[in-house]
Amino acid sequence: MATAPTKPTTPVKKEGSGASGTFAVLTIPICLIIAIVIYIFILGDPSHYAGGDVDKGTPQDVFGTVHRGGPIVPVIMSFVLMVIVFSIERAIVIGRAAGSGSVDAFVRKVTSLLNAGNIDSASAECDKQKGSVANVIKSGLKKYREMEADKLLTLDQKTLAIQKDIEEATALEMPMLEQNLTIIATLVSIGTLCGLLGTVVGMIKAFATLAAAGAPNTSDLSAAISEALINTALGITTSASSIILYNFFTSKIDKLTYAIDETGFSIVQTFAASHARNN
Repeated sequence: MATAPTKPTTPVKKEGSGASGTFAVLTIPICLIIAIVIYIFILGDPSHYAGGDVDKGTPQDVFGTVHRGGPIVPVIMSFVLMVIVFSIERAIVIGRAAGSGSVDAFVRKVTSLLNAGNIDSASAECDKQKGSVANVIKSGLKKYREMEADKLLTLDQKTLAIQKDIEEATALEMPMLEQNLTIIATLVSIGTLCGLLGTVVGMIKAFATLAAAGAPNTSDLSAAISEALINTALGITTSASSIILYNFFTSKIDKLTYAIDETGFSIVQTFAASHARNN
């Protein structure tokens, strides 16, 4: 039995994986450097401490209090910066993939044109919409035209060829949308763990200082514990924001994938119905 010939899909514009990987490699150390600079020169400014004494003075505001959280603070701050930067980068990429207009409206319009048998207008709508979804659909429509002109293959082979072309185009476009989301997902766990680590280290130092002093000082102990818990607060903030943003972007990608699947199914069904009427 003859099989459908394999032909290259329509070239699609997509973000290069190398560029995305380079962005991630550069962003992580840059965020860490910025966080360290903020910790030393902004949070650690003498103006935030009583008498300008950073080492022994009492913190006078939230900046000084956060600075007292210790060396783990800039690490967690760098995580917060990473969440912000990678979220902005993913929002831009996913926004471009969606195209210039509403994806739902685009899918409805293309589906309507397909049901009317107007393939050329559906392809023109893809040119207007642009983005990954439109690129995949246009690739499927081009394959549709190729299969219409093919007189050698059976209906099943033609529909299979169209479906395969859409799947290949999707495989080229959609994985790029998930790049760097793993970093945001990783920050969900590592943010909390680093926060707890900073708190544990701070508690060890607090009790060690208390033991060395001999006589217990409730006020000093309370202040030390408060400073140690700053790391936990920052870590939880990082994890919470990471979870929200990760789920937000995942739902956006799922929506785009569903739009492609829905329109791709319409293309195959339209071709099968049209071919059956003509024969």
